[in-house]
Amino acid sequence: MSSYREEQRQSQKMVIRYLHEAPAGELDALQRMCAAYVRFRQEVRQHQRRFLSAICTRSCFRRQLSACCNKDGIITFFADLVINALYSPPQALDRLMASLGQSRNDMKCIYLGAQGCCWHIKPLVCEMFLCDRALEEMAAADPRTVEAWRHLETQAKSFRWPDRPVLFDLIESRFLAAGLSSPLMYLHNSPGLVRIKRQAGLA
Repeated sequence: MSSYREEQRQSQKMVIRYLHEAPAGELDALQRMCAAYVRFRQEVRQHQRRFLSAICTRSCFRRQLSACCNKDGIITFFADLVINALYSPPQALDRLMASLGQSRNDMKCIYLGAQGCCWHIKPLVCEMFLCDRALEEMAAADPRTVEAWRHLETQAKSFRWPDRPVLFDLIESRFLAAGLSSPLMYLHNSPGLVRIKRQAGLA
């Protein structure tokens, strides 16, 4: 098992166990913290279904050209794991963990199963990935859709870019305060992101 896969597996297990054992008040508090983010993700999904579904299905799914899903590893923030586990039905989490336990040599994303992506709420990096070709086709159909997408990209940054208090940092801090740590806590482990927090007076 690769170090990346094991890192993902251990972090996922830790999050799932914590949420399973946490009192109802803790789950309610986390869901309140994430409410605006979940609404944002719904907006992104609606935009994708309306303007990008046909483009991406034709270019990436049918032709298997996805630059993201064809990689063994994707960038997952710790908050991605928490939010997904918080809102996933148990069978979805079982499927996700099963995908991490399977050793493959096809260089596909370790979260990509026979039925597609195993995430209930995909990592933000995956959800906001859009290739130049898709942007061009979307712009050709209606330039206003690209403006709307750029606005969504700006919103995405407001949840994870720590030049102000952001949700992804708050989630990491909450788990660290509970005595849990993961290498995926980039807003506390990444020198670049920590430097941004220091410049903003947040660290």
